[in-house]
Amino acid sequence: MIHGSIHLIEDLCTSCMICARECPTWCITLTSHQEQTVPAPGARPRTHNVLDTFTIDWSLCMYCGVCIEQCPTDALEWGGAHVPSAPRLTDLIHSRDRLRPPASGA
Repeated sequence: MIHGSIHLIEDLCTSCMICARECPTWCITLTSHQEQTVPAPGARPRTHNVLDTFTIDWSLCMYCGVCIEQCPTDALEWGGAHVPSAPRLTDLIHSRDRLRPPASGA
């Protein structure tokens, strides 16, 4: 198994924040909001979290995999090679669009 970059599978993320809390370097930041679902007739309304932002600061990441191991929904997975160096630290902060796994097939 290659311990390189980390991919976020957004459809599986429930915004539980376990990855961010368990990260030893606190390199993961995420925000979310709650939305109410329309229940079936006679059922009570329910809410669920919707992911707004998700970032990983690769300048802090130790590539330890604790976030991947602790994710209860398997929304995080190992990607390919390590994230390449960058001329500025801010270039090492990747948001959801850069953390998506590459499209399969095509």
